[in-house]
Amino acid sequence: MFHWDQGLFLTKAGLALDVTRRQKVGFISHAHADHMARHELAICTPETARLYQHRLGAHRRTKELRYREPMRFGPLTLTLYPAGHCLGSAMLLADDGEKRLLFTGDFKLGSSATCEEAELPKADILVMESTFGKPKYRLPPRDQTVTELVALVREILESGMTPVIHAYALGKAQEVTKLLTLNGIKVQQHPTTFAVSQVYRQCGIDLGDVTEYKGRVRANHAVVTLPRGMKNFRIAGIKHPVSIAVTGWAVDSGAKYRYRVDHALPLSDHADFEQLLETARCVGAAEIYCTHGSAEFVGHLSAAGFNALPVTGSYQMRMF
Repeated sequence: MFHWDQGLFLTKAGLALDVTRRQKVGFISHAHADHMARHELAICTPETARLYQHRLGAHRRTKELRYREPMRFGPLTLTLYPAGHCLGSAMLLADDGEKRLLFTGDFKLGSSATCEEAELPKADILVMESTFGKPKYRLPPRDQTVTELVALVREILESGMTPVIHAYALGKAQEVTKLLTLNGIKVQQHPTTFAVSQVYRQCGIDLGDVTEYKGRVRANHAVVTLPRGMKNFRIAGIKHPVSIAVTGWAVDSGAKYRYRVDHALPLSDHADFEQLLETARCVGAAEIYCTHGSAEFVGHLSAAGFNALPVTGSYQMRMF
């Protein structure tokens, strides 16, 4: 039903799945750069279409498919389900009349402030992202991390310093912004991030009291900027910055030194180890293939009684 050729493809339909080189038709699970390309035609949710066009050009052709609305594509019926990763992120269910394949793309179970919660339809074959596929990546409860983030930001502001949160411009930055504004904390965003946030607003996501940074940091505002190391991540004019990284990798010891920040908090938009196992149980697939993560997770799935294999560049396969 699918094969690997420097990326995943639905064999019978010739549909590329999150392939990062130009294709005639490609499904884009969400608008992060490592999951999309300038395809001749992109199949995605309406929200991902807006973000895709914002990032790669307004003229890019898309076929928009809303969640839970089936569409016939060659020999397959395609249905999208929320993935809980970022605005517009989607899992793809492909049904050829005999078997159902679920491709998760990047996903997270549980609530989000800025996108729909993930849904897990039943399938015969599961192709799943497994970024946090090691047991040490069991993240603390989300509410606990959000409470810690809000308390830390307030403490920094009350001390007369400026909290500077480093987060990806699409997804994590809007999530953090919404979590802060919901708790009465005003936010300024890096111009690159703010431009993405305007697309969120056009899609009906209210991020609260947030403005664009235009050369001057306002008093009693948190600042959300790009991750350290990315081009132009710096925000000038902050006399007493206190930097915070928000990432699932923060569970690693020494994460704040790796990210060169004062604090690192484990707020993630990817499923952690327990959520990955829960996904395998809920989907109930007879075959599971793992992508975007350590091959170690395949062993954990096998030990738990699942029929699991890795999908890598060296594992070439074609299924009817």
